[in-house]
Amino acid sequence: MIYPGPDSNGALTTETSEDVPTEEALPDADRDREEPTDDQPLIDELGSDVEVHGAEVEEDPDEEDLLGGLKINSTEEIEIPDRLVDQVIGQEHARDVIIKAAKQRRHVMMIGSPGTGKSMLAKAMAEMLPKEELQDVLVYHNPDDGNNPKVRTVPASKGEQIVDAHKEEARKRNQMRSFLMWIIIAVVLGYALIIAGQILLGIIAAGVIWLAFRYMNRGSDAMIPNLLVNNADTKTAPFEEATGAHAGALLGDVRHDPFQSGGMETPSHDRVEAGAIHTANKGVLFIDEINTLDIRSQQHLMTAIQEGEFSITGQSERSSGAMVQTEPVPTDFVMIAAGNLDAMENMHPALRSRIKGYGYEVYMEDTIEDTPEMRRKYARFVAQEVANDGRLPEFTAEAIEEVILEAKRRAGRKGHLTLLFRNLGGLVRVAGDIARSEEAEYTTREHVLQAKGRSRSIEQQLADDFIERRKDYELQVSEGYVVGRVNGLAVMGEDSGIMLPVMAEVAPSQGPGEVIATGQLKEMAQESVSNVSAIIKKFSDENISEKDIHIQFIQTGQQGVDGDSASITVATAVISALEGVGVDQSLAMTGSLSVRGDVLPVGGVTHKIEAAAKAGCDRVIIPAANEQDVMIEDEYEEMIEVIPVSHISEVLEIALEGEPETDSLVDRLKSITGSALNEQGVANPSNPSPQ
Repeated sequence: MIYPGPDSNGALTTETSEDVPTEEALPDADRDREEPTDDQPLIDELGSDVEVHGAEVEEDPDEEDLLGGLKINSTEEIEIPDRLVDQVIGQEHARDVIIKAAKQRRHVMMIGSPGTGKSMLAKAMAEMLPKEELQDVLVYHNPDDGNNPKVRTVPASKGEQIVDAHKEEARKRNQMRSFLMWIIIAVVLGYALIIAGQILLGIIAAGVIWLAFRYMNRGSDAMIPNLLVNNADTKTAPFEEATGAHAGALLGDVRHDPFQSGGMETPSHDRVEAGAIHTANKGVLFIDEINTLDIRSQQHLMTAIQEGEFSITGQSERSSGAMVQTEPVPTDFVMIAAGNLDAMENMHPALRSRIKGYGYEVYMEDTIEDTPEMRRKYARFVAQEVANDGRLPEFTAEAIEEVILEAKRRAGRKGHLTLLFRNLGGLVRVAGDIARSEEAEYTTREHVLQAKGRSRSIEQQLADDFIERRKDYELQVSEGYVVGRVNGLAVMGEDSGIMLPVMAEVAPSQGPGEVIATGQLKEMAQESVSNVSAIIKKFSDENISEKDIHIQFIQTGQQGVDGDSASITVATAVISALEGVGVDQSLAMTGSLSVRGDVLPVGGVTHKIEAAAKAGCDRVIIPAANEQDVMIEDEYEEMIEVIPVSHISEVLEIALEGEPETDSLVDRLKSITGSALNEQGVANPSNPSPQ
C-alpha cells in the first residue's frame, strides 16, 4: 500500500513549529502513548480456541447433552469475552484471517449469507488495529487559489489545539480592529457634527467604515482551518460502515454556496466535508453489499486504496462545490468488502483484484459441525445476546437447550449447527421479550417455544395461511385415491414448507405430442420436467407421440416454481394419468429424479415434512439420502410417517392404488430403468449437493 507523503506545496506533512504547540505545552495524556498492558493480549497471542469461561465443564460430556457438558443453571454464570474477536462463533477460518489481516494491514473480502457475522468481524478488526497511528486532518485556505484548499495532517488530538489557537488569534485580531473601528467612527462623527455641521454625511461615512471593518474581519475568520477529521476522542482505530453510501458520503463532498461573491460567500475550505474513506484513515472501512455501489464510486474507491490518498471535490456537477478540489487527503484504511455470492458478479473486477492482490478472500460458512465444544459456544452466544440487549431476563439451561436444538433444525444437515446467527438471535430476543412482558425472573423453555411461533417468517405465515384457505375451499385433499393428482412439497423462502399439489392429464394431440407444464415454472423446474419426460417415454407401452401430457402445478402464485424437488411428484402424477391408476391422497412426497429413475436428495426436507403434517397427510416420501437431515419438531413426530426411498419404483409401490396393477407397473419400470434393484431395496445413489 502507498502511504501519503509531503508534496511540493507542503501538504500532507505532519506538523510545523508555527502551527502545533510544543510538547511541553501539551497535556500528559497527549505526550504519553498508551502501551499494551498484561490484560490486553497482543494480536500474536490471539487464536481460534476461545473457550467458555465462568462455568464448570464435564470432562467427558454425553453426546446427547445439548449444553456440551456445561454445568450451569442460567446464562448469568457464563462470562462474556471483552474483545469482539473472541465473541465470534463458528467462523474459525474467517476469524484467523481477520487476525492476520489486522496484524499485516491487509484488505479482506467476505462472501456469504446474511447474518453469519461479517460486520462483527469487521468491527473486531478495528479493535485490533493500533490507535497510536491515528491522525487529525486540517483543511486550510489557499491564498493563491481559493478553490484549491491546502491539507495538513497532524497526530490525533492536536487538530483541536491548532484550531483553538487560530480562533484565539483571530479573536484578538478582531478585538483590536473593533477597537480601532469605534475610535475612527467616533472621530468621523465628531468632525461631521462639531466642525462640518453635516451629521447625515457623518452617519454615512461611519456606515462605510463599519462595513469595511466587517469585511476585513471576515477575511481574518477565513484563516481559521477546518478540522476535517477529528480523532481526539477516538479510543480505538476508526470503524466506518459505508454500506449503501452515496458518492458524497463515501468520497467526501463540498457543500454548495448560494453566495459566491460580494463578500458574503463562505470560504471554500470551510465547505469541505470528509467522506467515509477519509474518516476511516488508519482504521477500517466496511462496505456490505459491495456490488450495490455504482461503477464510478467503485473506481474512485479503487484509486483511494491504491494511492492511499484522495482529493475531495463537489459531487454535484451543477454545484459551486464542483469548482473546488482540495489537495489529496489521506485514505490509508483497511477495506473489508462483504456481500452474498451474487456480489462478485457486479463488482468492478479491478477493485476485486486490488483486494485479492493485497489481502484475503473469505467464504463464510452457513453451518458448522455439531460438537460439545460448539454447543458450549452456542450457550455463550445466548449469554452474549442477553448481555448486548441489556433488557432481557437471563435464560435458564433448558431454554438454552431449546435454542441449540433450533440451531440444529435450522442447519438442515444432520450433525451440524446453523451459523445464521442474526435469525437465531431474533429468536432469543423474542423469547426474552415474552418473558419480560410476563415479568418473569428468567426466560424459560416455554418462552422459547412461544417465540418459535411468534417469530415465524413472512413466508411461513403465508404458507400456513395458504394451507388453511385450501382446507376452507376443499382445494386440499388428504384422503382417498385420485388419478393424476399428487401432493408435492415445496419450500417458500428459507424455512417455510408448503404442500404443492401437481395434476397431470393425457389428451389426444392435434399434432406431434408434447409435454406441457404450467404454473410459472422457472428454468431448473422446466429441466426437471424434461428429465421426467425421458422416463415417461420409455415407461409407456402406448405411442405417446400422438398424445399431449399436461402437467399443472396448482396455486404456485407469482413466485412460480424453482428447483427440481418436485421431480418424483411429476413422474408419479403422469404415470398415474397414463395408466389410470389412483394415487394415495394421504401421502405427500418430495425428491429429485435422475433420467435413470434414481431419487436424488433435495433441500428443506424438515420444513416440507412439517408442512405435510399440517396439511393432514399421514405419510411423506423423502429421498433416502436426506434421511439424516430430518429434524422435525416433537409435535409432528406422531402425526406423520417418514418413508425414505431410493428409486422411482419404490415411490410407485407406495403411492399407487391396487397391488396387482402396481406390481405390474413397478416390474415394468424396473426392467426399463435397469437399476440394480433387489428384494431388499436399492443402494443409495451418490449424494450431490441438495437442491
